[in-house]
This record gives sequence, C-alpha cells and structure tokens, in this order.
Amino acid sequence: MRRLSDPSVTTTGETAGAQCPYCDGTNTDREHPKGPSLCRSMHYCHDCEEPFEKFG
Repeated sequence: MRRLSDPSVTTTGETAGAQCPYCDGTNTDREHPKGPSLCRSMHYCHDCEEPFEKFG
C-alpha cells in the first residue's frame, strides 16, 4: 500500500533562526513547524524569552 504525504504536516525544512518581532534578535528556535495555519510557524526568542509566530 502506497502512503500519501499529509500536506498539513509538510514543512520547508528551514531551521534558521527567525527574527523576533519584539526585540529584533535572531537567537530563536522554531518550536513547532506549523502554527494554527499552514503559513505560520511557532518560534521562541531566547533573548527576550517571548514566543511568536512567523508568517511565510
């Protein structure tokens, strides 16, 4: 049986730090590849200790 991929969990594989919208720092980690919709991912800033969403 051939298994089809689920587009709701497919990611770009990008792991580079996103720029924090609160402090403009880039010392961030992607906590989850997908947020509430397919165009958003969840990140955490280690500089100001705030979670944020990246659109893209």
